[in-house]
Amino acid sequence: MNRAHLTIDPYFTVGPVNRRLFGSFVEHLGRCVYDGIYEPGHPTADDQGYREDVIALVRELGVSTIRYPGGNFVSGYRWEDGIGPRDQRPRRLDLAWHSTETNEVGLDEFAGWLRKVGSELMYAVNLGTRGVQEALDVLEYANVPAGTRLSDLRIANGVPAPHDIRMWCLGNEMDGAWQLGHGTADEYASVAGKAARAMRQLDPDLELVVCGSSSAQMATFGSWERTVLEATYDEVDYISCHAYYEPKDGDYASFLASAVNMDRFIDSVAATADHVKAERRSTKTMYISFDEWNVWYQSRYQGERHTGLDDWPIAPRLLENTYSAMDAVVFGNLLISLLRHADRVTSASLAQLVNVIAPIMTEPGGPAWRQTTFYPFALTSRLARGEALEVKLDSPAYVSAQHGEATVVDAVATHDGGSGATAVFLVNRDEESPAEIEIDVRMLGGVGVRDAWTLSDKDPHAANTLEQQDRVRPAANPTAALTDGTVTITLPPVSWTALTLG
Repeated sequence: MNRAHLTIDPYFTVGPVNRRLFGSFVEHLGRCVYDGIYEPGHPTADDQGYREDVIALVRELGVSTIRYPGGNFVSGYRWEDGIGPRDQRPRRLDLAWHSTETNEVGLDEFAGWLRKVGSELMYAVNLGTRGVQEALDVLEYANVPAGTRLSDLRIANGVPAPHDIRMWCLGNEMDGAWQLGHGTADEYASVAGKAARAMRQLDPDLELVVCGSSSAQMATFGSWERTVLEATYDEVDYISCHAYYEPKDGDYASFLASAVNMDRFIDSVAATADHVKAERRSTKTMYISFDEWNVWYQSRYQGERHTGLDDWPIAPRLLENTYSAMDAVVFGNLLISLLRHADRVTSASLAQLVNVIAPIMTEPGGPAWRQTTFYPFALTSRLARGEALEVKLDSPAYVSAQHGEATVVDAVATHDGGSGATAVFLVNRDEESPAEIEIDVRMLGGVGVRDAWTLSDKDPHAANTLEQQDRVRPAANPTAALTDGTVTITLPPVSWTALTLG
């Protein structure tokens, strides 16, 4: 039995928990849009073709912002293809995912769907094959109330009120050689800076995200961020981070320590941004938009790719990972990392939302169900309120091959001063042994244990599937008890727990 000790003091805060931390991502990729959120003819489809069973699950998930329409897709996307009468919209080849894009769903439809699920739109512009003028055009169409050609075109298309999109991404992963329009950091910084300045001339109150590195393993990581921020620091509000994790060669100990890598990634980007801030003698702090993160078995993707000149399917099954209990534990630990950096990471997007490396799965004409990763996200989104706290953790540690030293137990806490509610999120990374945690809560005053939910399984590779949709889900943890200002709780091996106090 591993033993760890955690101290919680509401006076030691990291920063406010921004609701945008619980964002997601919808890309025109595989069955995310078509056969995912949009399936006319499905038994649950509404009069606009949206699956109401999916809408209900997205609401339950608690998603705040949703990044759209990509992703790699956006670097070849013509936004105007997706507006106006559907029967007049062109079909295009999507080079990013070797598919055919029908353009049945575009900006207006997606913004309408977001109103149904209660989420905010975060829009990405194409800076791969397009540039400043096209970014201004879509901004005018989306945000200008009326009286111009493009705003009046939106009204003529049946959308009288502007979409009023506040958050805009200046391209996607422009450091990657796979990206259409990929260039050097200097080349990207030039076009991103021009686009940002032009967009602010139209709408000064926009929140703009400039592309950081597509992973911490990129050869240009660090130098890319520095070069881009030196050219755009005064024009943008966020720099992006992207990271995906999977077990390699059966090394589950390293996989379970993935959040250690995320911590270092965030710290490195924040340090680079602060270096540029100091050089510029600026008083402005650059925030991080971690707008792609997840567990993703990328090593499996090559076998799924369509490559023939005559093989451009519509909404093929791509990147439909089935997530295990262990995947959900790692996933929940990544959320702990994001909360631990709430002072700098003020926006994040789980990639993606439906079918494609997603917490929600669907079958055409059939059911929708929750993957294992659904639960840590939904519970954290619901319970994490107020301020993220700087907790003091004393835990045994181990050395992982990929990420170095990692604590066996990891934890973060949030506290809402208004309601007095405190939430504690914990993981046990040990593959064999349970962990007993003592949590010193004396500084919280006279609190009690409200709920304790633990996600684990005797088979850490068990998953939820079409045939067994509820195989893995959180269960009440009966070991949580409070005695003399200390909460004691036992965590099974490879488990994620949400504990509420109040």
